[in-house]
Amino acid sequence: MLNKYDILETIRMIQDECLDIRTITMGISLLDCIDPDIDKACAKVYEKITSKAEKLVETGQKIEKEYGIPIINKRIAVTPVAMLASACKGESPVKFALALQKCADTCGVNFIGGYSALVQKGFSAGDIELIKSIPEALAVTDNICSSVNIGSTRTGINMDAVKLMGEIVKESALKTADKNCIGPAKLVVFCNAPEDNPFMAGAFHGVGEPDCVINVGVSGPGVVRSALVKYPDASIDEIANIIKKTAFKITRMGQLVGSRASEMLGVPFGIVDLSLAPTPAVGDSVAHILEAIGLECCGTHGTTAALALLNDAVKKGGVMASSHIGGLSGAFIPVSEDAGMIDAAINGTLKLEKLEAMTAVCSVGLDMIAVPGDITPSTISAIIADEAAIGMVNNKTTAVRIIPAIGKKEGDILEFGGLLGSGPVMPINNKSSEQFIRRGGRIPAPMHSIKN
Repeated sequence: MLNKYDILETIRMIQDECLDIRTITMGISLLDCIDPDIDKACAKVYEKITSKAEKLVETGQKIEKEYGIPIINKRIAVTPVAMLASACKGESPVKFALALQKCADTCGVNFIGGYSALVQKGFSAGDIELIKSIPEALAVTDNICSSVNIGSTRTGINMDAVKLMGEIVKESALKTADKNCIGPAKLVVFCNAPEDNPFMAGAFHGVGEPDCVINVGVSGPGVVRSALVKYPDASIDEIANIIKKTAFKITRMGQLVGSRASEMLGVPFGIVDLSLAPTPAVGDSVAHILEAIGLECCGTHGTTAALALLNDAVKKGGVMASSHIGGLSGAFIPVSEDAGMIDAAINGTLKLEKLEAMTAVCSVGLDMIAVPGDITPSTISAIIADEAAIGMVNNKTTAVRIIPAIGKKEGDILEFGGLLGSGPVMPINNKSSEQFIRRGGRIPAPMHSIKN
């Protein structure tokens, strides 16, 4: 039961500390839309999505007014489109991307995720065709997001897919160079991708999910930072407890919104993803939380340990506030979307190698990082392989969303605007990984994957 103090505290968090629901995401299965005639399949996709999500945006707006809680994004995630494309031999999967864009326009959602393929153990019918079409699909649409899962703890890493994805990321940047290379900003390469992630660009609706479901992604870095700055002399144990209590309050709000949306839309409530998702807005930064714990600047020595503390406390506090926690659940560290990360990258304290180390303890990994436009596809592939290895060995989700800034060099700024923010072009190691990537094959799963 909420008392007067709880209500007033929540209002203060919303008004002064950037607390919001980052997204309500409707997951929709498209398995019953599969048809060998791609035009018929696209028509089925449009009919199903627009009927299921017809009132999604309207419902989100009603909940905002009812509870006074900002809901920043209303999104849709669908079955990996490669599964539909597999039935349409000889046809371009881009037709599905255009159909999804039409759905986004009709429903008024911010993004639709699921232009995706799951190739952690190899390529099945439709996978390579879809992956090769990603650059064009992201160039001709505005609201479609794509993801590819290239590895897992149980299967190892598909290095043929890793090689291909380096080429796809670079091509996507080239095709959208006139739009600030926005293509790769809508493309995520995963290891251990979850089936119920509500956050873009990596959201897709897994085959083990219900026909239709509502998932919620909460936010609130500003709330956590505000709580910590009140206790400058607290011990590490006390810091952990403060974060846990704050995460509980944030997640409780997500549970309320998800349950209400489920009731109003008449679809099952899936999960709350309790990740701390930053924005470029002042006071809404994960990096600033780490600095409030005691670091002079994010990226200095101690950053990985402080992030581990934050991630663990967020999960322990949040899990008590919802019956169903899922998605990614932790702390995001996207460079261009976090004011503190941007500052740390510009002043040189935060480097790619440190971000890679932080991947081992954070929610995802190398996220929204701009690199020089002349980066080679094999270097992109090698960066993807390193991140996937961390995920595979540590049995966690890792991901790469890297943007080759075509025409820009180290130290330049790449501007996206909105929630995507802007990011400095970060330096990379220019020594070649070409021979390693060219070998192909599969990196075997680690010994601890054999659990049956």
